[in-house]
Amino acid sequence: MALYNTCKRMIERGQTAGMAKKLDIFYAANKLTDEQYAELTEMLTEKANAAETEK
Repeated sequence: MALYNTCKRMIERGQTAGMAKKLDIFYAANKLTDEQYAELTEMLTEKANAAETEK
């Protein structure tokens, strides 16, 4: 749960460099549940889209 919370906070703060790859690795290593992985990747996508819109 601590890993999930840390990743979530990083995404919320905009610290997204390399995050997609990290999430994939954590998920593959069973460090994140299906639900956590889905939520974090969705957050990451939304953050990326918001940053793209601001440009």
